[in-house]
Amino acid sequence: MSKLLPFFKSNVLPFLCLTFGALLAAFSIEEFLVPVTILDGGIVGVSMIIAQLTRWPLGLLTFLLNVPFLVLGLKNIGTRFLLSAVYAMALFSATLGIFEKMHNATAEPLLAVVFGGVLLGAGVGLVLRGGGCLDGTETVALLISKKTHLSTGQIIFLFNILIYGTAGFLFGWDRAMYSLLTYFVSFKVIDMVEEGLEQAKSVMIISNDGDKIADAIYRQIGRTCTRIQGQGHITGAKAVLYCVVTRVELHTVRRIIRDADESAFVTISDVSEIVGNHVKRTPDPVPVAPDAQEDFPENGGTVTPGTTDKSSVAEGSDAESRDAESSTETN
Repeated sequence: MSKLLPFFKSNVLPFLCLTFGALLAAFSIEEFLVPVTILDGGIVGVSMIIAQLTRWPLGLLTFLLNVPFLVLGLKNIGTRFLLSAVYAMALFSATLGIFEKMHNATAEPLLAVVFGGVLLGAGVGLVLRGGGCLDGTETVALLISKKTHLSTGQIIFLFNILIYGTAGFLFGWDRAMYSLLTYFVSFKVIDMVEEGLEQAKSVMIISNDGDKIADAIYRQIGRTCTRIQGQGHITGAKAVLYCVVTRVELHTVRRIIRDADESAFVTISDVSEIVGNHVKRTPDPVPVAPDAQEDFPENGGTVTPGTTDKSSVAEGSDAESRDAESSTETN
């Protein structure tokens, strides 16, 4: 039983989240939004505009328009994330065609905004929690974010503003305003389901394999860690790593920690403010040698003393690490 639980959490549970999330999102769009010409954001929103003008199948358009974005991010998003995204998008696109034939839930725009936005946000949040995505713009936004000072959420929001502006010219400005309101409703629900669209998360990791974890985090998501030398009351010397990631990257960080050290003690906190540079990987990062893990760039991937954490969530089973007394050796 003890061996089945980790397998369930790392494989079965993400699969269920991807499946139910894709079904829920497709249901909300076809039964609530499409009948009253309220648009979603991203590639789905573009597909909805084209489908309204041409009467082509929405599901087919959504999948075809997402393919170039997945190809563009193929080398940067990782194989596991790519497979999860393809599965979620394929299921989402297929079920759009199924739900299209069902009776519409409502013809009242305000009800469609509220209930459609809530169900859409819950569906997208479940998919993100399962380690996938339904929209290729999230993948591209993540790549752009790594090379610019814009956050993932800002890039997606700017793209959506263009979509809603186009909808205003084509279908009337009331449709654009309803669509924007739906976006904010679903955004808030995503925030509840998957811990925020672009809210920064601080992660503190206490482990015996600090070098391995820090190197994997840097190689896979481009975030550097600050290393602190800790001393457990019973367990002795421990590596304490501190880094800041986005909600999209949090799933990957959890997997890295789980694969490297199942006994690691981890706390994850909301970050309300970041003062200073939140360093991201450059386009051509220099590999980090194991013996250089303690010499990270200044403020590399960390929050400066001006950062405020709001709530903490503890993960892991090494309870003795709670007594770690850290003597900081920050950058």
